[in-house]
Amino acid sequence: MQTMDSKTPYIVVIVIEVIYTGLYIISKAAFNQGMNTFIFSFYRQAAASVLLLPLAIILERRNAPPMSLRLFIKLFLCALLGNTGSLNLYNMGLKYTSSTVASATTSSIPVVTFFLALLLRQEVIRLSSSGVAKAAGVGLSLAGVLVIALYAGPAISPLNHHRAFAGGGGHEASSESGTRTRWIEGTLLMVVANAMWSLWIVLMAFLLNEHPNSKLLATTLQSVISTAQSLALAAAVERDPAAWRLRLDTGLLAVVYSGVAVTGVSCYLQAWCIEKKGPVFLAMGSPLSIVFTIFCSLFLLGEIEHLGSIVGGILMVAGLYSVLWGKNKEHKTLTLTTATATATATVAAVQQQEAAAAPAPDADSGNELQQRRLASPEQQV
Repeated sequence: MQTMDSKTPYIVVIVIEVIYTGLYIISKAAFNQGMNTFIFSFYRQAAASVLLLPLAIILERRNAPPMSLRLFIKLFLCALLGNTGSLNLYNMGLKYTSSTVASATTSSIPVVTFFLALLLRQEVIRLSSSGVAKAAGVGLSLAGVLVIALYAGPAISPLNHHRAFAGGGGHEASSESGTRTRWIEGTLLMVVANAMWSLWIVLMAFLLNEHPNSKLLATTLQSVISTAQSLALAAAVERDPAAWRLRLDTGLLAVVYSGVAVTGVSCYLQAWCIEKKGPVFLAMGSPLSIVFTIFCSLFLLGEIEHLGSIVGGILMVAGLYSVLWGKNKEHKTLTLTTATATATATVAAVQQQEAAAAPAPDADSGNELQQRRLASPEQQV
């Protein structure tokens, strides 16, 4: 039973990466079939709101902080940055590139978060092995982005020409969005989207420090606000009523999947995994999604993968592990230093207590003992 419990976090990480692989594949298939990315973002946020709102009311109604203008502005900005802005840019980037690029650039989120924290002076790079590792990780991730954007390389033909998601995939998608200009634009859009999401993580840390018992409620309110924001943005971009109609196709599947599997199941599993093993353990599993996505895109979407995307993904994964290794070593050094300082302070305090408790020598008894020694015949001889 203990062996099964020890393996559970690893199984959960694999399940999380499989869920995100499904998101990349199904969303890309929906965009290949002509679904508008802005409308998809609206429906996704609406589905997430419908799922989360009853749970937040039931579970965190008593812990809800009083709504003030200051709190509403914070929630509005977080929703605009991390949900509406990041999600729409990311979907546009996915439409212009491939599911493999989407999976690879997502692995850079911990690195981008560290870089933003460095700019905000929440992180430092010291002249040590951990500092060098973190700086190298940022450099490797940047190199991976440049390779994906600027280097295509030899093409890897799809292994399955009978695609599971028919319509507009594979070669047709490559001809539509395969120009170098759109590919570079898509890659940069994903990088900007990940940067916005990383900044959202930093801002959410401040928000949850003020309201630590309202995690689900804060997420739900942001989802509801983002739904309204996404609706306004999609209505401004797409005014054809036919484009808003959901049919029994991949578009509806993508909306339901992202709302239930990603927002519902995956978010809960991620929170559970972070609680049990920490955020570093969860981030270590992200390269699995790249492997799963490459395999599924070749077999299910019939996408033509390029060597540049794979090499860039490898560089970004190397950058991720470098930053995580540096952070882990820095944490261990800080923990050891703190423990040593605490032990030293404890020993010093005990010595002071023992010195204070020891009886002071009696002057009269000391003089008496000296006189006896002088009077002793053995001492005189």
